[in-house]
Amino acid sequence: MTPQRWTRYAALGDSITEGWCDPVLGDGEPWFGWADRLALAIDAGVRAQGGARIEFANLGVRGRRIHHVVEDQIPAALAMRADLVSILVGGNDLMSLRVDPDALAARLESGVARLRAAGVDVLLATAFDPGPLRALRVLRVRTAIFNAHLAAIAQRHGCRLVDLWGLEGLRDGTFWSEDRIHPSTTGHLRIANAAARVLGLPEIRSDAPVALDARIPFTVWMRRHLAPWLGRRVRRVSSGDGRGPKLPEPTPIAVVDEILTALRRASAG
Repeated sequence: MTPQRWTRYAALGDSITEGWCDPVLGDGEPWFGWADRLALAIDAGVRAQGGARIEFANLGVRGRRIHHVVEDQIPAALAMRADLVSILVGGNDLMSLRVDPDALAARLESGVARLRAAGVDVLLATAFDPGPLRALRVLRVRTAIFNAHLAAIAQRHGCRLVDLWGLEGLRDGTFWSEDRIHPSTTGHLRIANAAARVLGLPEIRSDAPVALDARIPFTVWMRRHLAPWLGRRVRRVSSGDGRGPKLPEPTPIAVVDEILTALRRASAG
């Protein structure tokens, strides 16, 4: 597949699209993430065909759900005239106590249909298989149903589909960060490469060190990560409340590239 000459890429979704647990430097924010890595690869592919450098917006925000993507992020992507949009969302919805995966998929399809009607290329990603994560195995059936809908949506609307259910390395402790929900740097890189393959782009390489196995004792994980998450659910608050996207407007990818290079040089020095 020959990559197209896109000019403006918008990444939509939740914390995984935001880039959680893939630090630019060290072990905390600012986050980089699979979508940012993919944007740089898209830019390289477009330039290899003689095209101009692309613009990139990352609208992903931690805690966001499908209705946020459909009601807020898709209209924003349309307003900025993105010609490529990626959507990776659904994890927060699927972890709710009562879930109708059929209704979730139908709602997402309404947004996908709007994008495709406007001529936007859509890169749609399935949810991960929760089977490798012991605490999330109960979500496996509803996740599989949701993913089956996504495959049908992609076929009906002519979207490109990234299958993350069977992504290589999900059972590898280096794929996940300590919280067992968000990918590590290694995980983000594997997601970016899965998307790159679907778009016909070369393998994305990184000079970041391979993530270590971040698994911690189950009781420690419960205290450090599960209990705070349950507390937010009981209070009906989200870690993303009051937060906006890190790149809300189309930004020349050269600017993103220059900022990353400057940060890394400062760290090395």
